[in-house]
Order: sequence, then C-alpha cells, then structure tokens
Amino acid sequence: MPIEIKMPALSPTMEEGTLAKWLVKVGDKVASGDIMAEIETDKATMEFEAVDEGTITAIAVAEGTEGVKVGTVIATIAGDDEDASAVPAPKAAAEPAAPTPTPALAELVEAPAMPVPKTQATPAAGGRGRIIASPLAKRIAAELGVDLAKVTGTGPGGRIVKADIEVAAGGAPVATAAPSAPAPATGSAPPPDFGIPYEAEKLNNIRKVIARRLTEAKQTIPHIYLTVDVRLDALLKLRGELNKALEEDGVKLSVNDLLIKALAKALTRVPKCNVSFAGDELRKYSRADISVAVAAPSGLITPIIVDAATKGVAQISTEMKALADKAKAGKLQPHEYQGGTASLSNLGMFGIKQFDAVINPPQGMIMAVGAGEPRPYVVDGALSVASVMSATGSFDHRAIDGADGAQLMQAFKDLIESPLGLLA
Repeated sequence: MPIEIKMPALSPTMEEGTLAKWLVKVGDKVASGDIMAEIETDKATMEFEAVDEGTITAIAVAEGTEGVKVGTVIATIAGDDEDASAVPAPKAAAEPAAPTPTPALAELVEAPAMPVPKTQATPAAGGRGRIIASPLAKRIAAELGVDLAKVTGTGPGGRIVKADIEVAAGGAPVATAAPSAPAPATGSAPPPDFGIPYEAEKLNNIRKVIARRLTEAKQTIPHIYLTVDVRLDALLKLRGELNKALEEDGVKLSVNDLLIKALAKALTRVPKCNVSFAGDELRKYSRADISVAVAAPSGLITPIIVDAATKGVAQISTEMKALADKAKAGKLQPHEYQGGTASLSNLGMFGIKQFDAVINPPQGMIMAVGAGEPRPYVVDGALSVASVMSATGSFDHRAIDGADGAQLMQAFKDLIESPLGLLA
C-alpha cells in the first residue's frame, strides 16, 4: 500500500510552512532517517526526515511553495514490496496556497481586527458564522477591499475562492502574480511607489512574522521606558581577568555574556518584573529564561539561555555561541527559541548609544543596551572619565508598575557596577 508523506508540524503552533527545498526526487530510494526536504517555518529552516522506507513515486508539492498546510500530502512512497510505477500520484490541490503571514508563536494577546472597507460586493446570506475562504481569496480580498462576509462562496462546502472575489469586485479578472511591493503586516494595501525605481523582494516567513509581531506589540502593549547609565569599568576588568583564567579552556567571555547573567540575576532579585500579562491573569515565572536578539540573514531571532541566573558565565558563553551559530544557519529547533521570560537586545557593537526596544510578546520586558564609551562621570563625589553604557528597559505597563521596573533597572546597574555578584 502506498505511503503518503504529509506536511509535518515542526513546532507545537505550526499550521503551515514553506517547502523550501526537496533533497530527493522521484525514483530515489529512502530509508528511515534520510533527510527528504528542508521546510521553512515562521522561525527557522528545518530538515524533514523520512520515517518509512521505500521509493519516491510522486512529489505533489513543488519546492518553493508557500502556505502549505500541516497534514497536506506532499509526496508518496512505494514500499519495497510494491511496484513503484503502479502507485497513483497524490491528487493536487485545486487552488495553490498563497503567501499568508504565519501565526505568531506562543501568542497570548490577540491583535485587534483591522476594519474592512465596505464595498459594493455581491450580498450573501447574512449572519453566518466562520467565513471559509482560500488563502489566495483572502489575499485578493484584502488588496481590493472586498468584505468576505458579503461574498457567496462557490467552492466545496461554500468555500470562497478567487473567482468569487472577482465577481464581488465587479467581474474583472484579478491578477494572481505577487504584488509590486510587499503588503504591510497590518493587511493594508501596498503604498504607492510614486514612480520611484525600486526592486521588490519577496518576504520570507520569518520576516512576515517579525512584521506582524512588532505591529501587534506596539498596538496592544502599553510600553513604559526606563533608562539608566551604568559604569562598566569594574565589569570590563573582571571580564579581562576571567578570560585570562579561561584561556586554556577555550572560553572567551563577551560583555554580552555578562549582561545576560546580570539581567537574569536582576529578575530573580525583582521577581515582580519576571512576569507576563495573560488576559485575566498575571503569570509569575519561577526562573529567568533570557531571549537574546541575534541578527540572522533571514531576520531577527531570539534564542534562549534557559535558567540563566543559575548558570556560570562560562556556560552561558558556550551556549550562546552555539545558539548564535545555529540561528545564523537557520537551524534552531523550536525549543531553542520558543518561550523566554525576558529579552536582551544589544546594539553596542554598532556604536548605538541608546535605544528603545519593542517588547517580544508574551514577555513582559526587554532590556536594550547601547555602546560602552568614555563619558564624564561622577566617581566618589569627583568628576572623572569612566566607561559608561546606557541601558533602557521596555516594560509592559499592564503587568509591571513603573516603580517595580525602576527597581529592576537599579538591580541591573548594581550587578554590573559590582560584578562579583555575577559569580556568586
């Protein structure tokens, strides 16, 4: 009996993905554990392994196809005791899936629905419940401002398809090619180009999610920003001594490694900031898992140092280097980037003095740190020159009061200016 290979769920919240690349072709024999394809989720490109043995008889979804739903048959395998040529090819989908933003990971707060402009669309039966429409129809409807609630679906089970949108838009055929510019994540129409020459680059799943998550965060989370200036001289001296001691172990600490530890320790000292807002409840976390912003080729991603407050700085450094390498290669596993109780974003290496970061929902805060630089600073009542860094905490004001956020900033500052506490 032929074996159907279906689009896998590579993370607990994955509903669809992009079949980025096939690593096998029709006629190839595969065994359990062989890598068959690379699949792009909303956070990383992951390898898909074969579970069964046999010969590839058909590939139903071409590489590069976006919006492939979990459970969709993507290929067929004939067992060793079957005639591969006699196995029927899987039935292709009636309408190709169009690119749609992938659902955000670990979402607890729903973004407000954007109002849909009223049009002279063909009326349909009013008061119906859930609207069923193909991804392509949804995209075209959003571009043309067609209200799906007023469209009568002619597809299977009343599903709204592309032809129905054309009718609602006045009967004119609608081009299905990619738009000249990527539509913003909020669902509004692409902005006019004003005749300025440009090159349109298609968004990958990761960039779509980044756009949607940041828009959601700024629209739904009341941010409060608190900034402190931190003297780095003692931390830099300790880092130099530790690196000298760890040289034979092949470990070289970065300032960022020590900042990860400092934020985690500060959260344990001020547990009122190690929380997240979850509708009608406040979630208080018993450990500090720090998400660290990493700039990967496909977009920003935040691998996590789990329980960073209890780990030594050498262990944090080793884990962070490994996670950063995997992030840049697009090989992070879901458990390595999903979750986290707070985030750290460091742009100091680019010479940025100070900035305000956007909270990564459902977390309750993010720490943004700038460059350490020589500045005038009062030390023991006298003006001198010191290495100073500005740090800004962004807090979800629904979950964290300003006074509690200020206590966290003070604890973070104290740990950096008296860094022996990081080794305790």
